[in-house]
Amino acid sequence: MSTAQIRRALLNKKEAAEYMAVTERFVTRLVAERRIAFIKVGRFVRFKEATLDEFLERNTVKAAR
Repeated sequence: MSTAQIRRALLNKKEAAEYMAVTERFVTRLVAERRIAFIKVGRFVRFKEATLDEFLERNTVKAAR
Protein backbone atom coordinates (compact mmCIF):
# COMPACT_ATOMS: atom_id res chain seq x y z
CA MET A 1 0.00 0.00 0.00
CA SER A 2 1.47 3.35 -1.00
CA THR A 3 1.68 6.38 1.29
CA ALA A 4 -1.09 8.08 -0.70
CA GLN A 5 -3.39 5.09 -0.22
CA ILE A 6 -2.71 5.00 3.51
CA ARG A 7 -3.36 8.75 3.73
CA ARG A 8 -6.72 8.31 1.97
CA ALA A 9 -7.62 5.39 4.22
CA LEU A 10 -7.47 7.47 7.40
CA LEU A 11 -9.28 10.79 7.84
CA ASN A 12 -8.50 13.48 10.40
CA LYS A 13 -11.25 15.29 12.36
CA LYS A 14 -11.71 17.99 9.74
CA GLU A 15 -11.98 15.47 6.91
CA ALA A 16 -14.34 13.28 8.96
CA ALA A 17 -16.56 16.30 9.66
CA GLU A 18 -16.68 17.16 5.95
CA TYR A 19 -17.39 13.52 5.07
CA MET A 20 -20.37 13.40 7.47
CA ALA A 21 -21.50 17.00 6.73
CA VAL A 22 -21.21 18.06 10.39
CA THR A 23 -18.96 20.45 12.31
CA GLU A 24 -15.50 19.53 13.53
CA ARG A 25 -16.72 20.32 17.05
CA PHE A 26 -19.41 17.63 16.75
CA VAL A 27 -16.79 15.06 15.73
CA THR A 28 -14.68 16.10 18.74
CA ARG A 29 -17.71 15.57 20.98
CA LEU A 30 -18.39 12.13 19.49
CA VAL A 31 -14.80 11.14 20.27
CA ALA A 32 -14.92 12.56 23.81
CA GLU A 33 -18.17 10.68 24.53
CA ARG A 34 -16.76 7.50 22.86
CA ARG A 35 -19.80 7.39 20.55
CA ILE A 36 -17.69 6.73 17.45
CA ALA A 37 -14.74 4.42 16.88
CA PHE A 38 -11.42 6.11 16.21
CA ILE A 39 -7.71 5.37 15.92
CA LYS A 40 -5.13 7.12 18.09
CA VAL A 41 -1.86 7.87 16.33
CA GLY A 42 0.20 9.49 19.06
CA ARG A 43 -1.90 12.47 20.10
CA PHE A 44 -3.77 12.54 16.81
CA VAL A 45 -7.20 11.03 16.14
CA ARG A 46 -7.95 9.35 12.82
CA PHE A 47 -11.03 7.68 11.34
CA LYS A 48 -11.64 5.02 8.71
CA GLU A 49 -14.31 5.88 6.13
CA ALA A 50 -15.95 2.52 6.79
CA THR A 51 -16.26 3.43 10.48
CA LEU A 52 -17.95 6.72 9.60
CA ASP A 53 -20.33 4.92 7.23
CA GLU A 54 -21.17 2.43 9.99
CA PHE A 55 -21.81 5.26 12.47
CA LEU A 56 -24.13 7.03 10.02
CA GLU A 57 -26.00 3.82 9.23
CA ARG A 58 -26.38 2.98 12.93
CA ASN A 59 -27.88 6.42 13.59
CA THR A 60 -30.24 6.49 10.63
CA VAL A 61 -33.84 6.82 11.74
CA LYS A 62 -36.19 4.74 9.61
CA ALA A 63 -39.44 6.20 8.29
CA ALA A 64 -42.56 5.35 10.28
CA ARG A 65 -44.38 4.02 7.25
